[in-house]
Amino acid sequence: MPDLDLLTIVLLVLAGLAAGWVDAVVGGGGLIQLPALLLVPGISPVQALATNKLGSIMGTSTSAITYYRRVGPDLTTAGPMALAALVGAFGGAVLASRIPSELFTPVILVVLVCVATYTILKPQLGAHDNLRWEGNRHRWTAAGIGLVIGAYDGLLGPGTGTFLVISLVSVLGYAFLPASALAKIVNFATNLGALLFFVPHGAVIWGLGLAMGAANLVGGYVGARMAVAKGSAFVRVVFVVVVGALILKLGYDVITDQLA
Repeated sequence: MPDLDLLTIVLLVLAGLAAGWVDAVVGGGGLIQLPALLLVPGISPVQALATNKLGSIMGTSTSAITYYRRVGPDLTTAGPMALAALVGAFGGAVLASRIPSELFTPVILVVLVCVATYTILKPQLGAHDNLRWEGNRHRWTAAGIGLVIGAYDGLLGPGTGTFLVISLVSVLGYAFLPASALAKIVNFATNLGALLFFVPHGAVIWGLGLAMGAANLVGGYVGARMAVAKGSAFVRVVFVVVVGALILKLGYDVITDQLA
């Protein structure tokens, strides 16, 4: 573990707490937690990504259990989607140290702008379940979404939960609240898939990851309970805010890369 002063550790733990809350409500906690880890002196990008996965999996496990008890997400969708996401995340983690993220950032930025515009212009989107398919077609589509977003999570990470939620809402037709519940189960699988690669390769900083993970766990529990209590309308508002923040973050990255 890097030699950190007390203030830095406190700030990292607070980042984990906030990330857990955001992740539980609508995803996107990596927007907070991963940049915080990247500011730690001496930490490599791969170590930051791996340690972020350890912290995140503690939060997503708690919020997934909370959602399961209170919302009862459809496990026939969650199962194949989570399995495909785990495989995708492992593959993405393998590529994480080999493919520069600069190749993906502009594409992701354009997609997010389209997602934000689509969500804002359709105020009834995600208000109620309106599933487009049933049976095998529904499950195979869910698995395909899980595979693609899982690969993204293993490779880069920030915004994974957000992408899961908007895919479940816009492609499969779930309301925001059950979409968030399903996303937590799948996000747990993507974190696990990435860790299956990172842990044997010694990329995780355990002390730091466990400390942030404990805070992430508390934030995940509080966020999941709040989302369940306030419903899809609340989740939708948080979703738009998080997508806006992700757009600003990635836009800043693209501009600074061009100026460098």
